Amino acid sequence: MADLVATINGWAWGPVMLVLLLGTGLYLSLGLHFMTVRRIPAAMRLMLQGRQGRGEGDISPFSALMTSLSATIGTGNIAGVATAVALGGPGALFWMWITALVGMATKYAEAVCAVHFREQDEQGNYSGGPMYYIRNGLHRRWHWLGIAFAVFGGLAGFGLANTVQSNSVSQVLQDAFSVPPLATGLVLMALVGAVVLGGIRRIASVASFLVPIMALSYVLMSLVVILVNMEEVPGAVATIVEAAFTGTAAAGGFAGATVWAALRFGVARGIFSNEAGLGSAPIAHAAARTDQPVQQGMIAMLGTFIDTLIVCTMTGLVIVIMDVWPTGVSGASLTSMAFAQAFPGGEYVVTLGLCLFAFTTMIGWSFYGERCVVFLFGTHAILPFRVAWVLAIPVGTVVELNLVWLIADTLNAFMAIPNLIALILLGPLVFRLTRDYWSNPLIAH
Repeated sequence: MADLVATINGWAWGPVMLVLLLGTGLYLSLGLHFMTVRRIPAAMRLMLQGRQGRGEGDISPFSALMTSLSATIGTGNIAGVATAVALGGPGALFWMWITALVGMATKYAEAVCAVHFREQDEQGNYSGGPMYYIRNGLHRRWHWLGIAFAVFGGLAGFGLANTVQSNSVSQVLQDAFSVPPLATGLVLMALVGAVVLGGIRRIASVASFLVPIMALSYVLMSLVVILVNMEEVPGAVATIVEAAFTGTAAAGGFAGATVWAALRFGVARGIFSNEAGLGSAPIAHAAARTDQPVQQGMIAMLGTFIDTLIVCTMTGLVIVIMDVWPTGVSGASLTSMAFAQAFPGGEYVVTLGLCLFAFTTMIGWSFYGERCVVFLFGTHAILPFRVAWVLAIPVGTVVELNLVWLIADTLNAFMAIPNLIALILLGPLVFRLTRDYWSNPLIAH
């Protein structure tokens, strides 16, 4: 069973998927004339102005961004970056940057479509995302893709964003402080349950408070390491860029990596971290109080910018500057080793960061899974889903999750396929809505 899933996973995240993800992002970037890169300052202003929002919706535009970031800023930023560098060499970080630059266009298009095609459920709450813009924006022959996305999304969350996250937290707390895994699971269950059972408004308020604090704290601690070792930064950046195009020779415990390995692991881990193209983030952005899909799209694209170009870059630079990547160690342990070498007790930064990032991932993804379930079964399935989500958390801390991780990672890739097909087909609509917005000076300015 494990071998079969591993084979499917290798195919799902293989060259075809990476080309599809990057290709869709490039197609949208070209169609938008790289507006997503040129308009970053304007998007920043919109984000800061979006504390309340104007129009119909459940949460503010800023809260929608924080909810999507709560799900994306997670173990991928600490363990995912380290894994990419450990397997693909420092050059993997360069390809993460490229993935993020084209991924901003993907995330923008997702949110524009999500707001444009969203619906209200029987309880009056807003629902949107790939399953809705497939159903409401594409011909009936494509509707089965919306159902497929909802099935994959509802199932993938229980692995990637629930049991695997609680397992990661229990492991780091057991290693650092000898906390019994089940105790961690029960505490997490209580904390996540208190938020999730309150619905999107409570999730958004907790995310709006926690995400800026934890992201800024992690970035500041990383900046301290970078500034103290400032003379190493130019060499580290040169190493990253050079390795992206020449590969990395074997050194220490590092087995060496080709350009293809750097590209493959950089793109795969970059997408895993910022989720551009997976179709998860637009589910949160569809709930925003706004009557302007383009404005919400601009706020949404900042999620990829913040997640990968800021937070992941901090992790990658610390690992390369502290020169721990050739040790053969991987994952969160590699990041922990880098911070521990940087200053006494540095490993606890990683431990605390992992715990907070995993917690917010669990609450953010619970909303994604819930909206997928509402699409499939209606609002009466909300409470059973929330209860099942909370009860699954302690289970993740006490069972072996390698197979669960593989299955969930594969389902994650399968989520992307219906979403990317929809974005390619709806690309002309996104381009038209964007042109109309910027051609109206009263709205755009």
